[in-house]
Amino acid sequence: MEEQIQVKQGTKQDLQAVAYAVEQLLGFAVREELLEPLDCYAARNSLLELLRLDEPYSGEVEPTTTTKVVELLEPLLDYAAAAGIIADNNTTLRDLLDARIMGFLMPRQSQVASAFWKTAKLNGATQATAAFYKQCIDSNYIRVDRIARNQYWLSPTEYGDLEITINLSKPEKDPKEIAMLKNVPQSDYPKCLLCIDNVGYPGRLNHPARQNLRVIPLKLDGDPWYFQYSPYVYYNEHSIIFDQEHRPMKMSMATFYRLFDFIDQFPHYFIGSNADLPIVGGSILNHDHFQGGRHRFAMEKAPVEHSFTHPEYPNVRLGIVKWPMSVIRISGHNKLLLLKLADTILNEWKGYSDPNHDIIAFTETEQDNPIPHNTVTPIARNNERNEYELDLVLRNNRTSDEHPDGIFHPHKELHHVKKENIGLIEVMGLAVLPGRLQEELALLEHILTGELAFDEQITEYPEHLLYKHCAWIRELLETHGTAMPADTAKQVLQTAVGDKFAAVLRDAGVYKRDEAGLKGFKAFLATLGFQ
Repeated sequence: MEEQIQVKQGTKQDLQAVAYAVEQLLGFAVREELLEPLDCYAARNSLLELLRLDEPYSGEVEPTTTTKVVELLEPLLDYAAAAGIIADNNTTLRDLLDARIMGFLMPRQSQVASAFWKTAKLNGATQATAAFYKQCIDSNYIRVDRIARNQYWLSPTEYGDLEITINLSKPEKDPKEIAMLKNVPQSDYPKCLLCIDNVGYPGRLNHPARQNLRVIPLKLDGDPWYFQYSPYVYYNEHSIIFDQEHRPMKMSMATFYRLFDFIDQFPHYFIGSNADLPIVGGSILNHDHFQGGRHRFAMEKAPVEHSFTHPEYPNVRLGIVKWPMSVIRISGHNKLLLLKLADTILNEWKGYSDPNHDIIAFTETEQDNPIPHNTVTPIARNNERNEYELDLVLRNNRTSDEHPDGIFHPHKELHHVKKENIGLIEVMGLAVLPGRLQEELALLEHILTGELAFDEQITEYPEHLLYKHCAWIRELLETHGTAMPADTAKQVLQTAVGDKFAAVLRDAGVYKRDEAGLKGFKAFLATLGFQ
């Protein structure tokens, strides 16, 4: 207890060590061009006040060589916890404090925006986004240390190499943090995680701090939108483009205008939108937004396997993509013609029913206000021929007694691997799987190597981690047995997970990849006049 009190009160030597760490952080900020040297005085004084230090370090400071800002933040956060600056040494409170610390070291929002567009004008959008992405990493807004924890691999399938990631980047809350959350007052500000009001927001226990968030203003189809990066990127330069207004997602002609407008301004990026209906949509449907980035997904690489023509759309290519979901790809140089076609496909699909394939456009209600079920997930890019290219993934969110989570949603037998909605990222071929799978797959490896018995301790106890996987385990053992080397067992499981993800995508496809499904798909295109 005496040692803890001494640290909390702080000896002169302790405080000088903290002050030294402050100077190293300031040096990092100047070196990485987060902070101008002249701004160090104000930033230093803000940090001294926050950390309850009376004076700065008085000696010579060795410049830091690290490129990882988290290595400089951790000692300051440890000190803040020991000194009682934060009420408890948990991840939530440490995150709130580290964003506040980095907020003192960041240029103002207007400076970031001005520098971005100046770079874009002089050196191109590619260099502007690269510099902005680096700034978001250096400021610890993009938490690369946590993202590095994610497991990631490629899984070869008939549709190409699907990307698999087990999401371990978002820290789980401990019981004490969960208890603290029960007493947090409810707040409607900011209205959601995407609102522009998040810039500089100090955060609270149930809303992340955003003092180190910076965004880039831009116009899409004449309206004000903003561009930022995701704090937990799932792929290279994973960006979010969001409406200035807090209004629900709505798929329309305006959506396609905005997508093409974005790739005109950022030709090196793709951009896509989650669907605008529950079950087949994303996690935030109450704020219109897109996701983009500098990454080639398996779906983009997938070839067109059936091509069609239409006399009213000369020089426009339309085809069905070889993909487990139902994807229409249109491409060409004439943007206005593509926009017209995309809008025509959307509106036709919204009202299209095909009962033979469980596709019903509306459910009638007593209030004479039918519930819509059809929409699309659109993805736009510039292709290798320097054409506009737009993938329209047909979606339907109906449920049934047999499939209460969604007819075109991962079916129950796949929930042991993936139960969550199939949003934009998964649609394109990147599985974001729950963190629980890390431990479960490790145990499965031990079964395949013979180190762990597959017996009644697993099969008879629903609370066992592997109980949900019993049917899958039996399939794996029938094929592979229980005597394989550890490296082989790991590879077998990674391939098997990839196969499960391919099955998940097939479940989400409205037209199945069989003769009947292709016939139904072609029948829909025929209603548009394509042959």
